[in-house]
Amino acid sequence: MPYESKDEGALFKNDRKQSDKHPDYTGSWVDSTGKEFYLSAWVNESGSGKKYMKLKLGSPKDEKPAAQATPFANASDDLEDLPF
Repeated sequence: MPYESKDEGALFKNDRKQSDKHPDYTGSWVDSTGKEFYLSAWVNESGSGKKYMKLKLGSPKDEKPAAQATPFANASDDLEDLPF
């Protein structure tokens, strides 16, 4: 029987949590293709008092964050169009 790759991940207590918006646990998830994603979890309580974990599967770990645009990033390109 050939080996089948399975989705799996791990979470660890977030020791750097500084606000309620930060996750209680962080880690990673590897899908069946081998691509690794960020994984976050928050411990919440339902209206009936039962505790549960809310999970968020984030962006791929190998994906570079988008560069923030600055208002003057391409300012030199627009100088030729100025009327003076």
